[in-house]
Formats: sequence, C-alpha cells, structure tokens
Amino acid sequence: MFYRGKYTDGADGREMGAKRQRIIDQGPSFYGNSPGSSFMYTAPPPPYSYVSQPPPFPVVRLRGLPFDCTETDVAEFFHGLDIVDVLFVHKNSKFTGEAFCVLGYPLQVDFALQKNRQNMGRRYVEVFRSKRQEYYKAIANEVADARGSSPRRNAPRVKSSDEAKESAEHTGILRLRGLPFSAGKDDIMEFFKDFVLSEDAVHIVLNSEGRPSGEAFVEFTNAEDSKAAMSKDRMTLGSRYIELFPSFSEEMEEAISRGR
Repeated sequence: MFYRGKYTDGADGREMGAKRQRIIDQGPSFYGNSPGSSFMYTAPPPPYSYVSQPPPFPVVRLRGLPFDCTETDVAEFFHGLDIVDVLFVHKNSKFTGEAFCVLGYPLQVDFALQKNRQNMGRRYVEVFRSKRQEYYKAIANEVADARGSSPRRNAPRVKSSDEAKESAEHTGILRLRGLPFSAGKDDIMEFFKDFVLSEDAVHIVLNSEGRPSGEAFVEFTNAEDSKAAMSKDRMTLGSRYIELFPSFSEEMEEAISRGR
C-alpha cells in the first residue's frame, strides 16, 4: 500500500468515498508532516511560508494512461512522491485514460511535472498542472456518472478533453497519439482505411534521437473527412488504443521539425 497522506483507509481510488469528501471538507489543511524523505523530494518543515494566502492545492492531471492502469501504477510512476488520492476519469462508465493525482505538498507538483511524457508501460503519459476546482468537478462528474445522472446544472463547468475535441475547428489534419513505436505509414493508412489517403499524407513524428515518438499527423482530403475520422478516436491499432486530436499545419510542421 502506498502513502495516502493522512488518509490510510486503503479504499480503491476508482470509488467515491469518505476519503475524498474529507479532502474536500478540509481543503488545504490536510498538509501534514511527510512520512519520511524520498530520493526525489524532502518536504520543508511546516508551516509553509506562503504570505497572506493559502498554499496552492497540489493536484496534477494525467492523460494517456493505459486502460488497465491502477492506483499502484500511478504511485510507481510518481515514485518518491506522497500520493494522497488518485481519481480515474470515466465517461459513460468507460475509463478515458485520464486521471487526477493529489500530492502531499504543493512543491511536489513541480517534481510530478518532470514526469511529463515519460512512459508507463509502453505508453507515454502527459502530466499537466491542475486546479482544485477541476479535481472537485471531476469528482462530481464521477458521482453523477455512477448514478446515471448529470451534475447540477448551476455547478461551475470545466470543459473536458472530449468536449474540447468536439468543439475544435477542423482543418483537415489530425494528430495521432499513442501509436506503437513499430507502426508504419501502412499501419496508419489501414487504421483509416475508410478514407482515401496517400503515404505522403501520413507524417510519423520522431523524437530527438530519430526514433518514433508515438505520435503522427495525417492530412485528409478536406475538413469533413478529418471530422468524420474522429469516430476512430480511442480505437485500437494492434494492442494499443489511439487518441485523435484536431490539429493544424503549424502544429504539424513544428512537431515534424523537432525530429529532424
């Protein structure tokens, strides 16, 4: 069992329970002494020296997690940091590959962000700075999803990544994320076999070492085709699910140039 700050009840992070309610009720006051030093981080002696303002809520958002990811996997990914809570995000009772991770101390957020784009298993995971409101909203959405209802209409609303995709403008270019490192242009064209594509329309992004990064860009004939191709979002290529994002030529050119 990994550390959960002051909350050692051992409940599964995929379930809504008293643990998260205590975090919400107590707010930032749950910061306490670290259970011990770690190789990555040693907490400063309390109290924190924030002047005339409370310490920021220590939460990060993860994207691109394997569908079989567990709390233990997240704890190992952030090895050396104090994990208070892990909230897996679902939509229509299906795991989206996203999660929120509450850390023991505000300063640990910077260490967590250093794990951005590092691998968990065979997938690289993106780590973003988040806010207390986003975490609480995700909890409300999980509770509503479990009950089969929507959150209160007058509650503050945070746009999800799925909603951002749906509202994004289509230019005829899609970014693919989570590709097997062995995937070639033929595999990507087969993935989009319902659309007319040439090899020149598929651009596999390389990292600074000249190796596949797990990302690619595909240029469709028109914006209508790229929008229709979004129906393939989170479908599998081989044994891995692929995330699709509307993109544009400047983003594509920048990503391709980084691997040259």
